[in-house]
Amino acid sequence: MRPRSTLTRAAAATAVLLTAVAALAGCGSSSQDTANGKVLTIATHDSWAMSKDVMAEFKAETGITVRIAKNGDVGELTNKLVLTKGDPIADGVFGIDNTFATRAIDEGVLAKFTPPIAPASLSRFELTDNGESYLTPIDYGDVCVNVDDTWFAQHKIPEPKTLDDLIDPRYKNLMVTPAATTSSPGLAFLLATIGHYGTTGWKAYWQKLLDNGVKIDAGWTDAYEVDFTAGGGHGDRPIVLSYSSSPPFTVPKGGTKPTTSALLDTCFRQVEYAGVLKGAKNPQAMQKFISFMINKQFQAALPDNMYVYPADTSVALPADWSTWAPVSPDPIAVSPADITKNRTQWLDEWRDLTTR
Repeated sequence: MRPRSTLTRAAAATAVLLTAVAALAGCGSSSQDTANGKVLTIATHDSWAMSKDVMAEFKAETGITVRIAKNGDVGELTNKLVLTKGDPIADGVFGIDNTFATRAIDEGVLAKFTPPIAPASLSRFELTDNGESYLTPIDYGDVCVNVDDTWFAQHKIPEPKTLDDLIDPRYKNLMVTPAATTSSPGLAFLLATIGHYGTTGWKAYWQKLLDNGVKIDAGWTDAYEVDFTAGGGHGDRPIVLSYSSSPPFTVPKGGTKPTTSALLDTCFRQVEYAGVLKGAKNPQAMQKFISFMINKQFQAALPDNMYVYPADTSVALPADWSTWAPVSPDPIAVSPADITKNRTQWLDEWRDLTTR
């Protein structure tokens, strides 16, 4: 899900998981520790990763060991939580985003919780239901079209800038995107087109994209790392759907600037949340961890570990992010309520359109 190699992301997540398992092994009876609140289980998406030092700090502060339970992408994660809401699979959840948040709230998956102390900037990402808070914003990222600057310079073709440009015949057979039905960023791109062209115009736009030769892959990894010309897989598509945080990772060894750039007029903003699951065995442990996730140490570690922007906007970004990974000044928006109401229909219509 994040703009680095699958191996890197998986290795980072595995390291965290192995650390947690090792810690559990040294804690005596895991069932006893669970009963006394010393083990916290968090259901997440597959892209979870956090440094061992940060996680160790939480244990040092609280005596609680965190066990990470990965559950696929955000859609699969949310579905599992809904299906098991009578007997939750974890104490808390991290990674539900604004494309699925209202479904989790409406289905009664989450318990009410508001951190007693929170950075002021979190308020702009808040989701409430009848004035009640169930989810705490942790990070955000802009899903945007990216281009291979080097390829376009070599071929002496001007780079596209907008969604409209992508249907120009000059860019025929040059774009690849992950599917909306099987990929979180793919869904975000679909929502960007709905937000920009409206509920009556997005299907006509997608038909023009298809007529212009857009390639649709199952997931971000295939699109970016196999088919994208700058992704390392010797692909033949110099336009790809990725993140505004992707370009810093294309700075060549010994270089000073990325070989790619994000088109900031094409972005849809994803916000990721954490929450306590209703019926959790250790809700207080999850409350403590949510408060820890919004402190400056955890927030500052997010860019290098999960390749997202901290929700606490007072936290300094890595130097290369500040230079080469600006967020969109005006991301395309679709309200979470509209997404919840129409998601299934939009995906069905998108599937019908793209599989003709």
